[in-house]
Amino acid sequence: MTDRLSLYNGALRECQDRKLGSLTENREPRRLLDDVWNDGVGVVRYVLQRKQWRFGRRTVEMSPDPSMEPSFGYRNVFGLPDDHCRTCGVWSDEYQSAPFLQYRFEAGYWYADLDPLYVTYVSDDTLYGGDLSSWPPNFVLYVETHMASLIAGRLTGSKADRNDLLKLAEMRLNESANTDAMEDPTQFPPDGLWVRSRRGGLSGQLDRGSRSRLIG
Repeated sequence: MTDRLSLYNGALRECQDRKLGSLTENREPRRLLDDVWNDGVGVVRYVLQRKQWRFGRRTVEMSPDPSMEPSFGYRNVFGLPDDHCRTCGVWSDEYQSAPFLQYRFEAGYWYADLDPLYVTYVSDDTLYGGDLSSWPPNFVLYVETHMASLIAGRLTGSKADRNDLLKLAEMRLNESANTDAMEDPTQFPPDGLWVRSRRGGLSGQLDRGSRSRLIG
């Protein structure tokens, strides 16, 4: 099961260093990894921000912030959830069947006339993306390699090692993202203008395209 110690040891494996017995072991590699884990936004939040990971997605119904009243434009203001890492979609209905485009995002707030607003985002909450034990194996491998790339220069004294790990981390990020995308529902391409006109112009919107060809 993935936890903080296993991620540390995975990073050390990539650096060809011996693993830790605990998170309190008095060794320089552990201190370097502690710095990486806690630096800035933190490793977990950083890696979850990289893509629209399905395993970390959360959808919430949002109500306007009553303490904020815009002086012009959109009437309602919606605050960013504390566990928000990356927005995946904004919707006008709870079934997420109608993407909502009439909004603006500014300084940590969504502005819209709609009430309520439904938002899907990558969450670092421990019940969502912050649950390390639920991370897919290839995502774990990416995180370990990313962490290794951040300590390799100081641990091995070699810039070449660090650069090689940076390239490997990016490759593993893309591999993980491609696998994650396969979990999306099957999608259908939209009808062309001629087909829509033959069907009265609305059917393509209702059934989301021809079912004779699949995407994904």
